Amino acid sequence: MTEQVSPLATFYKPGWENYQQAIVKTIAALSHEQLALPVTTHYRSMRELLEHMISARVNWFSGWMGEENAPLVGWGDESYVTEAAELVVMFEETWRVISSALDRWTPADLEQLIPPSAAHQAWLRNQGLEEESAHTRQWIVWHVMEHEIHHGGELSLALGTYGVDSFYTW
Repeated sequence: MTEQVSPLATFYKPGWENYQQAIVKTIAALSHEQLALPVTTHYRSMRELLEHMISARVNWFSGWMGEENAPLVGWGDESYVTEAAELVVMFEETWRVISSALDRWTPADLEQLIPPSAAHQAWLRNQGLEEESAHTRQWIVWHVMEHEIHHGGELSLALGTYGVDSFYTW
């Protein structure tokens, strides 16, 4: 008996893929100087915001859910990128991981509880924070999507503030 195709692949993936393409097109056109501009006063730069978005993809899909991709190994180990082309590559690499997972996961996979790693729990304790509970794959996917929507809005607003065309998904 063949498993049912993931509802994520049929419902969420087309919209997220469109968002991915729009943001990559926008990033590719940004100069080194534009990437250095702050999103707002006393806030991270556009480059740092994009790196943060990439880090969330890596953390949740590779760190939590074990989706492997060699180019992601070591991401965030103080080896952040500086140019738009490098950011584009990382968005594309992380999208390949996400897209592959969304195509492959079944409804049963989406309900699987994913516990945080012992290293993550130790880090939380070291920060004086409560340990994190396990999450379903479905929760993690939504969490990453909402994170991208939130920070994509920040990026769009910052670009508009500086008179740079923002990304559109329609």
